[in-house]
Amino acid sequence: MANIPVSELTLSNEEHQGTSYKPALLSLAVLYFMMGFITCLNDTLVPFFKKGFDLSYSQSSLVQFYFFLTYGLMSIPAGKIVQKVGYKAGMVRGFIIASLGAALFFPAALLHEYYLFLGALFVIAIGIVLLQVAANPYITILGPAQTASSRLTLIQGVGSIGTTLAPLFGAAFILGPLEQASSQAVHYPYLGISLVLLLIAGVVWKLKLPTLTTSNTLRQATKGPLSYRHLRYGIAGLFCYVGAEVSVGTFLTNYIADTLHITENEANTFVAFYWGGMLVGRLVGSFVLKVMAPSRLLTALGLASMGLILSSLNTDGYLAIGSMIALGVCNSVMFAIIFSLSVKDLGADTSQASGYLSTAIAGGAIVSFGQGYLIDHYSWSIAFLLPLICYAYITFFGIKGYKPEQTPTA
Repeated sequence: MANIPVSELTLSNEEHQGTSYKPALLSLAVLYFMMGFITCLNDTLVPFFKKGFDLSYSQSSLVQFYFFLTYGLMSIPAGKIVQKVGYKAGMVRGFIIASLGAALFFPAALLHEYYLFLGALFVIAIGIVLLQVAANPYITILGPAQTASSRLTLIQGVGSIGTTLAPLFGAAFILGPLEQASSQAVHYPYLGISLVLLLIAGVVWKLKLPTLTTSNTLRQATKGPLSYRHLRYGIAGLFCYVGAEVSVGTFLTNYIADTLHITENEANTFVAFYWGGMLVGRLVGSFVLKVMAPSRLLTALGLASMGLILSSLNTDGYLAIGSMIALGVCNSVMFAIIFSLSVKDLGADTSQASGYLSTAIAGGAIVSFGQGYLIDHYSWSIAFLLPLICYAYITFFGIKGYKPEQTPTA
């Protein structure tokens, strides 16, 4: 769940000529890999904590609740921090904060306290939000404007590699010793992640990255971004998208384990295909979007997602699991399409609108917690109606909600 870079930034004049962008792009690739890896590793922590602390589904979903709630709370403050300290310093601070959060897993594991793990995850999330806000503008700026989309697809693809590998890592190093019902299994993996993040922070600090400056064009806003109908619908659409993607990924391990009657460790390896589908979908989607209108593709993917959930809930065995896993392919380009349609023709309001859209990522917190509550009190079939409703709204946005009004409302 990476933000789409929308910015009014440019490179400083002296850095336009004779500058190699490879070191900067490489650092962004590593950054996106780690963000994807850490974020998706939460899907492993949910079943791990559920069994280790004997939690209900809603209690275990607090892992995602506190992590994604941070986006709603910190996106705008993080933008102000980056504006004050600079983009490179903002990235370094993001890595350091995330490293500190990962290191806090060690004392949390020693004391075996669930609330301490949630606090550590909240700190990690603050670092991730700061990283995204600081790093995103570089993607569109580093290189020719006509190839910005391909750079974005490539960088997001690297992030998808991280999300694909995270479940495999979690199955091997975290869920493997789950039968011991001890939180000790997470302290060494997260301590290693902490050290890696700290090392990356040092490397980024030493790198000579281009300086970004604010453009003087289109500086004055008109009536404010929320006066635009399609942006308001887009904020709700992004809330629903992130909510559906995160909630499905959060409970997929337990859903697979219950459906196939296998262990959580075995089930978690299947989750890699869910996130791997996003990698494939993004690569294919980048070509499809050249010949198909984004709104039509979004509508088709929304309808397909609804059909896949209904197929999964009305079948059993590997067909049910395959249908749910295939949602990863449908999810792949939804974020980018919803974001781009939401900020279309906003002019000077684009940057502020981007901040509002970033806060909508908190949907990952609300929807996943709601689905956990429904699993606790009803059934899997009832619980998966929540992401089904989210995809129904996304389908509406692709059909009608994305259309701007002729003039913004007062």
